[in-house]
Amino acid sequence: MKMRVVLVSVIMLISTQLLLCTEVQDKLNPAWVSYPGSPGPGQGKHIVLMSGDEEYRSEETMPQLGKILSRHHGFRCTVLFAINPETGEINPNEQKNIPGLEALQTADLMVIFTRFRDLPDVQMKHIHDYLQSGKPVVGLRTATHAFQLNQSKTYAQYDWRSKEHPGGFGRNVLGETWISHHGQHGQQSTRGLHAPGQANHPILRGIHDGAVWGPTDVYGVRLPMLPDCTPLLLGQVLQGMHQDDPPLAGPKNQPMMPIAWIKTQDSNPRHPKRVFTTTMGASQDFQNEGLRRLLVNACYWCLEMEAQIDGKAKVEIVGSFKPSSFSFGGFRKGVYPKDHDLK
Repeated sequence: MKMRVVLVSVIMLISTQLLLCTEVQDKLNPAWVSYPGSPGPGQGKHIVLMSGDEEYRSEETMPQLGKILSRHHGFRCTVLFAINPETGEINPNEQKNIPGLEALQTADLMVIFTRFRDLPDVQMKHIHDYLQSGKPVVGLRTATHAFQLNQSKTYAQYDWRSKEHPGGFGRNVLGETWISHHGQHGQQSTRGLHAPGQANHPILRGIHDGAVWGPTDVYGVRLPMLPDCTPLLLGQVLQGMHQDDPPLAGPKNQPMMPIAWIKTQDSNPRHPKRVFTTTMGASQDFQNEGLRRLLVNACYWCLEMEAQIDGKAKVEIVGSFKPSSFSFGGFRKGVYPKDHDLK
């Protein structure tokens, strides 16, 4: 009897020590990064930015966007990453784990840049509940094919291969799913031109025609787009990988594909009321001031703060930002969320 009591006590002591070690480890290497809002129009609003793609370095774009929104505009931001559960390192190839999604419970806006994530139900539920709340969404690049759910079909409606909900999250929430590389990947860059009649849209405030450019290629979309989608920028396929390269001649630019659009609806309270999507957003794209302004303006618009969009507001890089080239397997190893803290 005494031996059993001693054994139970030892087990409890070991369990307590392991729990304390885990808590200490979580504090040393938290699985996400948070930026408090500075004084600015966004004070009191919480934005959750979700990264997780294997190619376009969303794990670099999203913390920098969060820093800009926090430091220059006053939004409180939480940035989430694909995390190796054994080491706590950021690993975009880890498709089954984005910890911290419970932050969506207090979010006013979700910004998503993921690709083919196969998240467990306990994580997908936070995304589903957020979308059901009717709150707004901003989607970047591969968010058009954000989920590929193999381990559970509970939330199969968001799988880009869905038969019952064709196009999944991309088509039904953002307005389009993955179709194709329209420009030649890695060889033809993208210039953003105002869509006809949209030059005065609040999201384009302070962004002149052609100001948005990035080395990523134009994605294909179905034309015309869904009736509730309005293109804001069209993607001019360029002959090369420089901002001043001439446009490609021929059918690739006749017509041009939308690279930024909005999707709005008022009829269904359990569906995002305002959505903005761009098929740009790689960390190399984010060096372009026009794209940074586009994304900041889009966040304001999605939060119904368009009256406060200032076309001259600061969108400068915060701290150091040296983006990696987009490529599979090209992410920086040994990086933890805490490495993206505001310095």
